[in-house]
Order: sequence, then C-alpha cells, then structure tokens
Amino acid sequence: MAYRKDQGRLARMTTFWSLAVLLAYGCIRMRAEITGQFPDSLGAPLSDGLAIPLVNLPLSPALIAAVLTLVVRLWLLNRTLERPKNADLLIETESELRKVTWPTVDETVDGSVVVIVVVLFLMGFMALADYVLGNVFTRIITSGGA
Repeated sequence: MAYRKDQGRLARMTTFWSLAVLLAYGCIRMRAEITGQFPDSLGAPLSDGLAIPLVNLPLSPALIAAVLTLVVRLWLLNRTLERPKNADLLIETESELRKVTWPTVDETVDGSVVVIVVVLFLMGFMALADYVLGNVFTRIITSGGA
C-alpha cells in the first residue's frame, strides 16, 4: 500500500510540474499580449523605479494580472490533482505505461521509412488523379458550353 501511495505522489508531482510549466508559459504570453494591446494603461509601469529584483521587470498591472492568474491556476491545478479519483487515474496510467513494449531504434527507423514511402506514393497518386480529373472535367465543361 505504501508503494502505491508513493507511486501516486510521484505521478501527481510529475503531472503538476509539467502543467505548471505550461501555465507559466501561458501567463508570460498573457502579460506580453496585455502589454502589447494596452501599452499606455495596463502595460505601463506603476512607478519609474519600481521593478522586480533579479529579472528587472517593471511592476505593471499586466504583470500583476499574470502573476495572480498563475497563482490561482496553480492552486486550482493542485486541488484538482489531489482528488482521489484523479490520483487513482494517474497511478493506473503510469502502471499501464510501464507495461508498454517500446520499439527499438531499428524498428522505429523501419516503420518511419514505410510511412514516408506510403505517404509519397499516395501524394503522387492524388496529384495524378487531380490532374487527370481536372483535365477531364475542364474538357466536359468547355465542350458542353460550345
């Protein structure tokens, strides 16, 4: 039982930090958009000398909104992942992934070559069919109107 509990905690931590990075990126982009859209109001610094140490970002309403959004979203994400139903799903998903037989490099290369050859063949076939059918219908339309 202790192993299952540790495994669940590891799965939740991995999921949390993976999604936290995406949330942080989204908030950084949100700050940039707000600053770009409203440079004189929301993007303007609150005061001239006030900046975040180490990163030297001016404190602006856009930055405050992005940080507050990040904090609230991280809190909601943590609450969501701590639900027993979601935690059990993560544990089961990890145990199923451990059962997967991953392909070797040679199998991956062989499969990729087959996919590329089939895609090129289908691309050529579709281009030829498009050309032939286009010419056929062009002749039908132009000769029918004469």
